[in-house]
Amino acid sequence: MTDLALHRGISTHRIGAMILRYWYLLLSSWPRLLELLYWPALQVITWGFIQYYIAQNASFFARAGGTLIGAVILWDILFRGQLGFSISFLEEMWARNLGNLMMSPLKPIEFLLALMVMSLIRLAIGVIPMTLLALAFFHFNVYSLGLPLIAFFCNLIFTSWSVGIFVSGLVLRNGLGAESIVWTLMFAIMPLACIYYPVSVLPVWLQYVAWALPPTYVFEGMRALLIENSFRVDLMLDALAINIGLLVASFWAFLALLRSAKNNGSLLSGGE
Repeated sequence: MTDLALHRGISTHRIGAMILRYWYLLLSSWPRLLELLYWPALQVITWGFIQYYIAQNASFFARAGGTLIGAVILWDILFRGQLGFSISFLEEMWARNLGNLMMSPLKPIEFLLALMVMSLIRLAIGVIPMTLLALAFFHFNVYSLGLPLIAFFCNLIFTSWSVGIFVSGLVLRNGLGAESIVWTLMFAIMPLACIYYPVSVLPVWLQYVAWALPPTYVFEGMRALLIENSFRVDLMLDALAINIGLLVASFWAFLALLRSAKNNGSLLSGGE
């Protein structure tokens, strides 16, 4: 009876097995590890020197301290969180292994939970060295933000998972011909999330679109914290409410796309 109950519920053993599989895949390829470190480091160094130059020539940016570097770090959390999720998913597409997984006792929810944990592991490998570089080169300590950093991080990672789940469903249904959406969708969101500038810069009609995206609240909150020393709890709660809706919608969309892929034989064809 106990075994039957465990089979019907979510199994931490199956989730752990999937995480271990992706961890071994990551460790088996040094270019994968290097890529996780290379791009975040390149971004923080490039934007750090840009901010350093601007701070010497504009009183506002001198007062606004680490807004650019902070924005780069938070953007990387958003982008790398989604990419880490999607890359682990694509590993199964490339290996033509999704059909095998779906015929195993592994449940879709367990599969997605394993991908979420793996995205956190990939994110830590890339972003932690990035924050240390920002501290060493530009004396910007993102960890000094304290509890607000946790609110920023949680909202961004929830958004990244929502996007990752949705695009994984699209690739699952439409095959690897839709793989490019994994790399491009987040960049389509980038201008509207107001990462490097306030929402007020956008045309009025576009501001409504921007405020529908959770990352917008996070980056506005970051600027308020760094420039005005004010933590906007209201912005974080609004972002969390939208993120909950997005996560529920993304789970529903993934399951619907998975059913469609099964009905159309996409899993057996290896995603082509």
